[in-house]
Amino acid sequence: MSSGRRDSPFGVDATQPIVVRIAGRVVPADVPRLCEELAARLIHSDATEVICDVGELTHADLAAVNALARLQLTARRRGCRIGLRDARPELRALLDLVGFGEAVA
Repeated sequence: MSSGRRDSPFGVDATQPIVVRIAGRVVPADVPRLCEELAARLIHSDATEVICDVGELTHADLAAVNALARLQLTARRRGCRIGLRDARPELRALLDLVGFGEAVA
């Protein structure tokens, strides 16, 4: 009997979005690690969406924008769309300013 959902071998509902939590301050050296971690999670998932939870991000700056842009590229390479959760107005404004607001709605 099938429940209509596909489970990964790790016991995770593979149809659910992958959530990436970004907290504190992002520095450029964090970006490769964040992308590698997301890529590893995407390999074992059939998810079609990645949610970046940025509610605990303490600095809305270009390093954070760069991280989100790179995470988006990583997700898109695996056929996933990306979205933000709990983005503060200053981060949204900065994303809009650099022309990236629509990309990570």
